Amino acid sequence: MIETDRLYLRNWSEADAEPFERQTNTPAVMQWLGGVKPPEFIRQVVVDRFMRWQDERGFTFWAVERKSDGELLGFCGIKIADDPGSPVEGEYEIGWRLREDAWGQGYAREAAFASLGRLFSHTDAERVVSLTVQGNAPSWGLMERLGMTRRPDLDYRGASWAEGKVIAYMLDKSEWLARTS
Repeated sequence: MIETDRLYLRNWSEADAEPFERQTNTPAVMQWLGGVKPPEFIRQVVVDRFMRWQDERGFTFWAVERKSDGELLGFCGIKIADDPGSPVEGEYEIGWRLREDAWGQGYAREAAFASLGRLFSHTDAERVVSLTVQGNAPSWGLMERLGMTRRPDLDYRGASWAEGKVIAYMLDKSEWLARTS
């Protein structure tokens, strides 16, 4: 478990699938992610991907829980970029998805900052990417606040989750260490 001032980033349990689906599988949250998905799809993502990644890799898109009330806010963490044929396939990727009532409170930045710290201190990663679409200004704004650099040379089309072009940001470990030391 990763602990921040206000959050726990923790492993998933099967019991998390239903509240995660209910709270984040909404038109507003899924606007840039291909739209609302069937509930079974979201459950499969939690159980077959997030939980498996943690077991196999030691990292995942962790469940983000608010310390003050134990509420599941969404996810944030690390995975291996897996859009087939993309220029970032196989890179470490940081990502987040929080429920709408958690937006604008700094939770995503806090969780992402902790995830980057864990990535660069517990893996051999020399860099990390983050992906979104041009219209998702809050996400790319966060990428910039984290010190990530826009990389148009890594943009691509064809991701199953995105409509239009996927845009990429990157952060090198050396830049991270310089900012945090």
